[in-house]
Amino acid sequence: MTVIKEQDLVESVADALQYISYYHSRDFIQAMHRAWLREESESARNAISQILVNSRMAAEGKRPICQDTGIVVIFVKVGMKVQWDSGKRLEDMINEGVRKAYLDPSNPLRASIVSPPIGQRKNTMDNTPAVIHVEMAEGDKVDVVVSAKGGGSENKSRFKILNPSDSIVDWVLKTVPGMGAGWCPPGVLGIGIGGSSEKAMVLAKESLMEPIDIQELIERGPDTPTEELRIELYEKVNRLGIGAQGLGGMTTVLDVKIREYPTHAASLPVAMIPNCAATRHVHFTLDGSGPAYLEPPSLADWPEITLERADSTVSVNLDTVTREDIQSWQPGQTLLLSGKLLTGRDAAHKRIAEYYERGEPLPDGLDFRGRFIYSGGPVVAVGDEAVGPAGPTTATRMDKFTDIMLEKAGVLGMIGKAERGPETVEKLRRHRAIYLIAVGGAAYLVSKAIKSSRILAFPDLAMEAIHEFEVEEMPVTVAVDSRGESVHQTGPEIWSKRLSLEVEAPVL
Repeated sequence: MTVIKEQDLVESVADALQYISYYHSRDFIQAMHRAWLREESESARNAISQILVNSRMAAEGKRPICQDTGIVVIFVKVGMKVQWDSGKRLEDMINEGVRKAYLDPSNPLRASIVSPPIGQRKNTMDNTPAVIHVEMAEGDKVDVVVSAKGGGSENKSRFKILNPSDSIVDWVLKTVPGMGAGWCPPGVLGIGIGGSSEKAMVLAKESLMEPIDIQELIERGPDTPTEELRIELYEKVNRLGIGAQGLGGMTTVLDVKIREYPTHAASLPVAMIPNCAATRHVHFTLDGSGPAYLEPPSLADWPEITLERADSTVSVNLDTVTREDIQSWQPGQTLLLSGKLLTGRDAAHKRIAEYYERGEPLPDGLDFRGRFIYSGGPVVAVGDEAVGPAGPTTATRMDKFTDIMLEKAGVLGMIGKAERGPETVEKLRRHRAIYLIAVGGAAYLVSKAIKSSRILAFPDLAMEAIHEFEVEEMPVTVAVDSRGESVHQTGPEIWSKRLSLEVEAPVL
């Protein structure tokens, strides 16, 4: 009989969450580097460069890879011969570990969990409770997989009960383009097949906890129909040309993972969940000897990559830029922003809309006219930081507020990540406004461009409060120009055609 102490589990969970907040796994770094080496799309290659540089910076600085430090999802296998030295429930011990990790003063992690999920949606302020899956297993140990899942990728989860004769490949290839770029590709697709509806979703999530090994599988060749399916989906999804950040390119997925379970004869449940460019998970085992030890990776695991300024890059002064200036910016062009910009996520946009609906002026000092609004919610600063990691959130969620922000608030442009809907693109064109994207998965890199930060409005919204950032050469890409051309539409179209032609070309 193995005795596991309460504090050993608490400390191990806390340490694991801190660990994955700033360390990518070696297999992920290698897979992303391979994607960078083969990428021929300039904008996609630049995005992958930022992801890799950000990853190394986060590892060196021990600060979060992404500002969205996720909803905690934990898989626990408890051996039948384990005895707990605690009077608490397993879930309570785990949540104490989560609380300890997210409130760690040396590296505070962003609290994103709201409760209840409808109505008030008040932030719990410590990122609890976690989503916990418990399984009783053979043996005398406790195996734990800890993950932190960002909202942008989690929101792109998909589920379908197919007919038994339907093609899983067809469904995946039809579904992935509709997921857009909010899940921050390139990443990993987890697919669960079989069981019941809820089982398929759990299988898909569990599959994402496995190491990236698709290249090794391709080299040795598949042994099972499932391995054949993994390779087929990996190759065909990448030929969609979606590319890094949805800009169009050669790599959309780094791997496709699949888990299966027996199912009803009349059913074929299929779930698909993506992991983003901030893939975060780690495994540890408790055997009664104390808390788990997680060995830090070597900095030699990261490639030596430097960010280079392209000839077409333009420096922009946000404090003096005019509507006439932005008319010359081209889709896919890199800009380096300096000056002041305002932040605003879902809750802030909703509150701004409520002010206008009531016919009330915005709070004193809050003026969007002629300015840029950045969809992001930063991590709390530590030490001499102006702000903690402050990457973009999925701006697509703010589409419903486009009229208000362009017509009533008077913003000149918007900054976020992922595509904007066709109606928003048309509104941008009509107002001669612009939409820029920062790289999702490069939050610590972005934060280094922020020289000062102050809260202007809605401090009760915590990380969703409106901040004013003073930035210096913050890198962004023109995603929708003032004429209404969107790179999230044109980029994948160009690269899909190109990659399809390469496959179809006869071998001479």
